[in-house]
Amino acid sequence: MSDPTRPPGPKIIAVVNQKGGVGKTTTAVNLGAALAEEGLSVLLVDIDPQGNASTGLGIGKDLREISTYDLLLDDAPIQDVVKPTSIEGLWIAPATTDLSSADIEMVSSEKRSFLLHDALRQRGMDEFGFDFVLIDCPPSLSLLTINAMVAAHSILVPLQSEFFALEGLSQLLLTVRQIRQTANPGLRIEGIVLTMYDRRNNLSQQVEADARENLGDLVFETVIPRNVRLSEAPSFALPVLQYDSASKGSQAYRALAKELMAKNGRIRS
Repeated sequence: MSDPTRPPGPKIIAVVNQKGGVGKTTTAVNLGAALAEEGLSVLLVDIDPQGNASTGLGIGKDLREISTYDLLLDDAPIQDVVKPTSIEGLWIAPATTDLSSADIEMVSSEKRSFLLHDALRQRGMDEFGFDFVLIDCPPSLSLLTINAMVAAHSILVPLQSEFFALEGLSQLLLTVRQIRQTANPGLRIEGIVLTMYDRRNNLSQQVEADARENLGDLVFETVIPRNVRLSEAPSFALPVLQYDSASKGSQAYRALAKELMAKNGRIRS
């Protein structure tokens, strides 16, 4: 039962695709940075054991004494886990390789699918006043990813503009349907965003045409181009918006942020 004395919580979006190398972490990091640039307060929750989102935002391994592992499995207070990044308005709950064993450890818990749901609804979240929470998921349909989808209001799916992309999507949509039936009836699809898009490539154009024909308005108008600056930015522990603000990748993620804000009634005057 909701508590009427508490402020409305943030919109929670899980960035999900069980396939690796589709631009999932790139999207989580840069969409978060673009939303923060718009004046919103954003938390990025890294639950990928690789911790690439944490590294990409400059949170070195020595700064992750308390991580999302502790949040999920040791009931750590959210205030102890969340850290500011170099971008004003963007915060991160970092991940460590400890999460590699989390699936096995969570199995013994009766609330194994709801651990992240409950962690992100601690009263300690209220003091941050986040507008959005983005969850960067592992490249698998693991118990960690299930936790993200149970915790989230919606999922955002990066879809690489390549052959077989839509085939992999069907399994993910089936999982979403199962979670709606069992654990999170309100879960919806925020949208599909085409990534690594090359306008000179007929295959990219065909994937886009197929996606829009089959999925309609679920596909964001914004497409994320294949862009060298996007690939380089993580090695400097920066979002592309800071690494090269004028790049095509930066422009695309700003457009995606505005589209997401418009969908959620969060356009700032």
